[in-house]
Amino acid sequence: MKYGIYYAYWEKEWGGDCLPYIPKVKKLGFDILEVPCGDFHKVDDKFFHELRKVSEAEGIMLTGGYGPRPEHNLASADKQAVEDALAFYADVFRKMEIAGIGSIGGALYSYWPVNFKAGFDKPGDFERSVAGMRRLADLAADRGIELNMEALNRFEGYLINDCDECLNYVSAVDKKNVHVMLDTFHMNIEEDSFTDAVKKAGGKLGHFHVGEGNRRPPYARGRMPWKEIGDALHEIGYDGTVVMEPFVRPGGQVGKDISIWRDLSHGATDADLDWDAAESVRFLRELWG
Repeated sequence: MKYGIYYAYWEKEWGGDCLPYIPKVKKLGFDILEVPCGDFHKVDDKFFHELRKVSEAEGIMLTGGYGPRPEHNLASADKQAVEDALAFYADVFRKMEIAGIGSIGGALYSYWPVNFKAGFDKPGDFERSVAGMRRLADLAADRGIELNMEALNRFEGYLINDCDECLNYVSAVDKKNVHVMLDTFHMNIEEDSFTDAVKKAGGKLGHFHVGEGNRRPPYARGRMPWKEIGDALHEIGYDGTVVMEPFVRPGGQVGKDISIWRDLSHGATDADLDWDAAESVRFLRELWG
């Protein structure tokens, strides 16, 4: 398995410069830096060529993440909105290809965070989303990009809440580059068993997010059954990407979207955050291999 971390661990805004974090995560012991793709449309191609150059020089793999804005909702009943979303993603995929980013994960099938007060039509949204995702998968395949559908907890999404719903969705889309994505933070809320969920996903699992129940980095004294989870991953022969997605600081759009209302870092400096991340990846490597 290859281990990574999401750049927003250190940031309060989604659209910041991720270039400085490539050598940082290399030094901390990671194989992967996960970067947000939602603002790629605002950046010219030169940046993505540089992103590829720096990541290849450091030997760091890049993966992408995106919690789609409402205007990029493939489940929308507004046909023009879906066409606009597909055009947006086409540009994102082109730039991902330039940067050497081979996968993107998140609630790509819907939007995030969901405004539940607006209401929703789950059966209708499912059908529209599947139809849109088939088209999106073809656009991604043209660029050699894999799409990972993240199961989100009930407080953040409604279309795919657990592994069963994710498998059902992926099966309905029926595209080779569309996969299941699980996240221990969401699994802790929705799944009856970490082991059973991982086993159900099996060979459909394309990407795996890890974090404690309060979104801290994984650690030995945490509440999550990390050995059990690792054993399940080994049992299904998973040797893919494992990315921690910690959020511990309030403030900015990141803190607002993630609902971080208190300082879980207890006043940690950036150096303290670095130490915690390095210890976390060391812990996972020792436990999972």
